[in-house]
Amino acid sequence: MSAGLSAIDHVVVLMLENRSFDHMLGYLYHASGNVSPSGAAFEGLTGSESCTGPDGHPVGVYPITPSTPNAYFMPGADPGEGFLRANNQLFGTTSPLPGAVPSMQGFVTDYAQAIQDNERKHWYVVPGTAASWIMGCYAPETLPVLSALARGFAVCDHWFSSVPTETMPNRAFTCAGTSQGHLDDATKSFTVPSIFGALGKHGIPWKIYGYNRQPLTRLNFPDTQGAGAANVGLFADFKADAAAGKLPAFAFVEPSWSSTGNSQHPNYNVALGEQLILDTYRALASGPGWAKTLLVVTYDEHGGCYDHVPPPGGAVAPDNSVGEFGFDFSRFGPRVPTVLASPLIPAGSVFRVPEASTPLDHTSILATIEHRWNLPPLTRRDAAAPDLGGVLTLATPRTDDPLAGVTAPTAPPIPAQLAAQPSHLAEVRDELAATFAPPA
Repeated sequence: MSAGLSAIDHVVVLMLENRSFDHMLGYLYHASGNVSPSGAAFEGLTGSESCTGPDGHPVGVYPITPSTPNAYFMPGADPGEGFLRANNQLFGTTSPLPGAVPSMQGFVTDYAQAIQDNERKHWYVVPGTAASWIMGCYAPETLPVLSALARGFAVCDHWFSSVPTETMPNRAFTCAGTSQGHLDDATKSFTVPSIFGALGKHGIPWKIYGYNRQPLTRLNFPDTQGAGAANVGLFADFKADAAAGKLPAFAFVEPSWSSTGNSQHPNYNVALGEQLILDTYRALASGPGWAKTLLVVTYDEHGGCYDHVPPPGGAVAPDNSVGEFGFDFSRFGPRVPTVLASPLIPAGSVFRVPEASTPLDHTSILATIEHRWNLPPLTRRDAAAPDLGGVLTLATPRTDDPLAGVTAPTAPPIPAQLAAQPSHLAEVRDELAATFAPPA
């Protein structure tokens, strides 16, 4: 175990929904030539990136500023996010040849189709939404909380989703190191051990916090389904536990899944997610355990939003599960925004592992927990994953607050059609909850 990890007693993960790295953080250090104040190189946007449009002409990236109309409902519609749609975005085809290098040129044409799909399903689409909107990426001033957290502590510019597809498989990798071959949300629960069960077997405390309802993650694995009431709570309980110094070793925080919630799933209200990030940070930073805490804010998948960095190959297949669509799990998914916060992290850090190494992905969370508490890996994927100990380089915890004076943007009203729209993940949670009998 690294010296950095030995100084940590609490790992807290807030996992939000469906945004790519460039979409949320690509402009973070644009004004300084993609170099952080600490002098670290940052793989962000230069402003010259483009993607081929339906007419064959390039469509360039552009910043979403606070004055951009409907800024907090961008990209305007729900992009495609399943395995085949991700392939189309990365390769320009749903069936890339083995060993093909992602061109990252299919986002605009794929989004043009997604807009039509949204309209056909009578989902809310921001009036005037165009295929070019998928190239919009948030300026730092539009996301003051996420940007301040990234600048004040560490941003991971080479953190990839575990698999190039949608929510449930990536969340399964986050918690169990495998999706058991599944690549879509049709599979809503899994039959493998999770990190929560592994911690419990060793007497190490853990807790899953749903925002305002029983957490979805509690319903996804046999060992979490069998856990007692002490292992689950709401966000109000999270804040109370943090204030009382009663946080477990591992805390997993979920957003509100509804279309009026704070998950930041496109095209939900991003400003509400900014408030959730701030509330999570404030609860930790004002609590007695902050000096020994690592907060990970990340997103489960890219959600069809633009990113310019091709996901690498070389991923280790987690187990012997046969993958849907013939996928062998040798490719990571696209980059997702990930910020690490702890008083043991210097401001302005850009954290990544050496280029030839296995990159950071969601199973790095598992590796961090396993290495800190001396647990065996769950699968071959997390056994190969790097942990996060290398970011914790300060011998003495900082006492400053990089988010002093930072406030979340005012959330605009949610359109009535969007508010009335069913949320896929809320439906998944409700379906599982309807047949769940908590242990006596």
